[in-house]
Amino acid sequence: MTINFESLNEETKKKFQTLTQFGQTLEILTQQKLQIDSNIRETELAIESLTEATPDTPVYKSIGGVMVKSTRDKLLDEKKSNKETLTMQSKTLAQKIERTKSTFENMQRSLQEDLQNQ
Repeated sequence: MTINFESLNEETKKKFQTLTQFGQTLEILTQQKLQIDSNIRETELAIESLTEATPDTPVYKSIGGVMVKSTRDKLLDEKKSNKETLTMQSKTLAQKIERTKSTFENMQRSLQEDLQNQ
């Protein structure tokens, strides 16, 4: 079924545009969550490696492209804290995604009904 966008009434056009915006927002939020989840996995691997190292093992961290020597325990604490922050961000994004997805699906149904009634 092909629909000429120009033949739609203004309300339906606005719904379609809003639906498109919600779809784009959903894509952006999903990409952000994937990136954060990837960072969580990377942080978990770092925590695992640091946990296996002895406390006197020399470790380095990158700060602005410069490698700086640190202690294992200090870096381990930083990574654990970073993981907690990333996990909270991931959970928050998951909630935003669910709300946006629900709104998107409701708007999609409403738009389909409008199109069937025209």
